[in-house]
Amino acid sequence: MKISASDLPATIPVFPLPGALLLPRARLPLHIFEPRYLAMLEDVMKTPTRLIGMIQPYDAPGAAGKLHAIGCAGRLSAFSETEDGRYMVTLSGISRYRVQSEVQGFTPYRRCDVSWAGFERDLGPVERDPGFDRETFMDQLNRFFEDQGLSTDWGSLREAEDELLINSLSMLCPFEPEDKQALLEAPSLSTRRETLVTLIEYALRGGSAEETMQ
Repeated sequence: MKISASDLPATIPVFPLPGALLLPRARLPLHIFEPRYLAMLEDVMKTPTRLIGMIQPYDAPGAAGKLHAIGCAGRLSAFSETEDGRYMVTLSGISRYRVQSEVQGFTPYRRCDVSWAGFERDLGPVERDPGFDRETFMDQLNRFFEDQGLSTDWGSLREAEDELLINSLSMLCPFEPEDKQALLEAPSLSTRRETLVTLIEYALRGGSAEETMQ
């Protein structure tokens, strides 16, 4: 289903999950078992767009329950139920949004009034990154994966389009939640790639990624 700007609702359910990043045109698998989010799934399935807003909660003293201003909504595109009543679902990233206010009451899960303004390119075609030096980046990425003890299918990474490569790495690399938020808020694919490179370089120098983004 192709979702256009006119289809985007003014109010969406939100799923605060630290470190879980969803980006437009990317896919995020989720394991849902809490009763409130099972209720959210049931309600979302009844809506025409089947949108769920992924969002990062703040992780700071005195910020309990506070959400970041920007999240990304995904369409519930696949789900399967386990024998014990849990769900394995996939969200397909549609568009980022900005929280206007939280809707109080009525549901066991959280809902927000949101604005989609400023994120029109999220609904457009695949983004390109004309300044991307892939060979240098892949060498750096290889060192980062070795340093972090990570493994991957290098053949698939080398063949992936710019957007798929950069967004997949942004979602999957083990960065802190605040760094994931910086990757989400990057206004273009090029700035997301620059942020990703900064985080990788700092990690390779043994620094704290949290210091990097301050």
